[in-house]
Amino acid sequence: MSNKTSERTYFMVYSAVIAAIYTVLTIIFAPVSFGPVQFRISEILCILPFFTPAAIPGLFIGCLLSNFLCGAATLDVIFGSLATLIGAVGSYKLRKTKWLVCVPPILANTIIIPWVLKYAYGSEDFIWYAMITVGIGEILAIGVLGNLLLGILNCYKHIVFRRFLSK
Repeated sequence: MSNKTSERTYFMVYSAVIAAIYTVLTIIFAPVSFGPVQFRISEILCILPFFTPAAIPGLFIGCLLSNFLCGAATLDVIFGSLATLIGAVGSYKLRKTKWLVCVPPILANTIIIPWVLKYAYGSEDFIWYAMITVGIGEILAIGVLGNLLLGILNCYKHIVFRRFLSK
């Protein structure tokens, strides 16, 4: 197998594993993963673009599958997944500054998801109120737990992400 084929294979496998973990975590914690006040445990994985670009499609596909499999509204499947994609790309762009990696997914979800709640589910909450509630959930999931995971994975990055660190 050529080196280029091997690299593509590893990229796809890492993406698939991240998507699967995101989906499983969302489904297991479904009661708190959806709604106006949500705490999506799977969002802790949004720090993974710090370690590998394979996290970008992995997070996007994981969110897409999670929303679809849990019966989310079509607008939520589309725009919720796009919010995760925007956050993942932003995190990858900020990977040089470790503690800023969590900011793009927090901002993307805090800005986009309240509109999804309003137009997909008919939430009567004010947009600013929904931004606060979604933002708090994102800060707790990504800002607190995600940064904790980032610190732990950073100790083991040469084992878990060695394929991506040599570049």
